[in-house]
Amino acid sequence: MTTQVRVDKKELDPSQHSFFTRLYTGEGGIDFVGRRKLWYIITLVVLAVCVLGIVFRGFTLGIDFEGGTKMTMPAANLDTTAVGQTFEQVTGVTPEDVQIVGAQDSRILEIASERLSDDQIMAAREALYTEYQPQDASGEVTPDAVGDSTVSESWGSTITNRMVIAFAAFLLLIFVYIAIRFERDMSIAAIAALGVDGVFIAGCYALFGMEVTPAVVIGLLTVLSFSLYDTVVVFDKVEENTEGFEHSTRRTYGELANLAVNQTVMRSISTTVISALPIIALMVVAVWMMGVGTLKDLAVVQLIGVIEGTFSSVFLATPLLVSMKNRQKKYKRHNIEVAAVRHTDVDGATLQEAVEAGLINEDGTPSINATHHEVEGVNELRPTGVAQDEAERFNTDDGDTPLGASWRPSRRY
Repeated sequence: MTTQVRVDKKELDPSQHSFFTRLYTGEGGIDFVGRRKLWYIITLVVLAVCVLGIVFRGFTLGIDFEGGTKMTMPAANLDTTAVGQTFEQVTGVTPEDVQIVGAQDSRILEIASERLSDDQIMAAREALYTEYQPQDASGEVTPDAVGDSTVSESWGSTITNRMVIAFAAFLLLIFVYIAIRFERDMSIAAIAALGVDGVFIAGCYALFGMEVTPAVVIGLLTVLSFSLYDTVVVFDKVEENTEGFEHSTRRTYGELANLAVNQTVMRSISTTVISALPIIALMVVAVWMMGVGTLKDLAVVQLIGVIEGTFSSVFLATPLLVSMKNRQKKYKRHNIEVAAVRHTDVDGATLQEAVEAGLINEDGTPSINATHHEVEGVNELRPTGVAQDEAERFNTDDGDTPLGASWRPSRRY
């Protein structure tokens, strides 16, 4: 019994499908890697803005980092300016910030200042209670409705140092893990992408004046881990696609890596959406309904980081990897070989370089010195082990191919 297999080129050509179909099926029709210069330019512009924001605006550090005193009480219908004046008159200290956080019945007025003495704190609590008669959760007017917390400058310095150490250890462990699991170049690309994530998030906090608290640092490490996970998934597919790439001139390393990104991009988008939805829900509950500062800090940094982490994993990590590979002799040589087969410039390798390497002649004909070539059957499929001059007898005139043995797409032999 003979099995008939028809090869339909339209079915094999991803360009015949719509953008969203190619995105969903991962057919490799979106040129993420080939447009890497555009992604680099966009990244550099964004990073420049973020760095300028960090340099000229700086960070608004929370009390846990700078040290100081924070006093709180139910906001009710209080005016922040009047409360600030009352605080300054009693303590003799100008408050650094007086703001209302939360929404509806959970609104809280916060006063942040330099570190106060115990006597100053007691005087401020008494004055705020006498002037504004704050109520506790049960509706009772009581001095206990005015809260306070104080952090010393040395404690803030300790927290900052430990944050830096934790971040450095995090990056080092990531580098070692990826270098062992994959390779050094992938480690460098992953760390570079994470660096972009970190600068972008820091720039957002500097530009918009959002307060940096320990919760923000915890959230930052969390979203960097998320970005790393996404990058590792892509790199795992890159490693799978590029195994033995040098033995074929059908595709360059960059094209195989681009295919890997296409095959995983839908997973990255789905993961981002699924991760962002509970974070948005957390922001709604924590900020709009409850006014919980710690949860707000966690939610904001995680939302920014999840979106940025997806961008860096898809548009930066793999393109950076390909850029590094294309500078190495082995990969450059392979690109030249592909350029010789296609008779066109390919991924940084030029047709002239193929001529100079002796792979093709000036007129485009194959060079007798070429060490390998592409072998194809008449209908782009042939039996395993059959030479090109024998392949035609296995193909019929109507385009069908009777297969009496195992078959596979043609490749270089």
